[in-house]
Amino acid sequence: MTAVLSAPPTVAPVRVVAADERMRTLLSAALRLAGIPLASTAGGAALPAVVASAAETVEEAVAACAPDVPAVVVADRFSQIGVRRAMRLGTKALLRFTDLDPARLLAAVDAARSGDGRVPHEVLARLLAGDQSEPGRTPLTRRQTSVLALMADGHGNADIARLLGCSEHTVKNTIYELMGRLQARNRSHAVARAILTGLI
Repeated sequence: MTAVLSAPPTVAPVRVVAADERMRTLLSAALRLAGIPLASTAGGAALPAVVASAAETVEEAVAACAPDVPAVVVADRFSQIGVRRAMRLGTKALLRFTDLDPARLLAAVDAARSGDGRVPHEVLARLLAGDQSEPGRTPLTRRQTSVLALMADGHGNADIARLLGCSEHTVKNTIYELMGRLQARNRSHAVARAILTGLI
């Protein structure tokens, strides 16, 4: 049986935001395992809640929180551009899902509350080296590619949100991000560029 850590009395409650329900469930379970109170069940807590977001990429995690900024981001992939943007906006701690053990999660939440920064060493090394890409990475994330393919099929934002099981707000943010990556002027231009470059 897995033991649940008892969080220090100073640990802040966490409000979980995620790109989809699976990510929300994973992060919420990890927080509970670390003994970190969730904001929705931490009634009367003296400390303000820390916002934590989970997604496949750091860009999606930040977009899922808009207009708020996540203090803690948990993701699978961290591009240099995405990390820099998240940190400029105010994100304090970054964690990979593969590193999501109770001790690291407690440290990340505490660091975010106190204003300290925590970044995986390989992500920090890539930032310092000025590497603009990750090996084997496509220009678009999986979610961006899915949204783009549905756009190409003529679906509107509401249909895309329903088909992908996410909010319409997330779809709008994803379209904004992918249009930036493709340097597209509008939806049609984005679809055309993706088809020409073989992305969809």
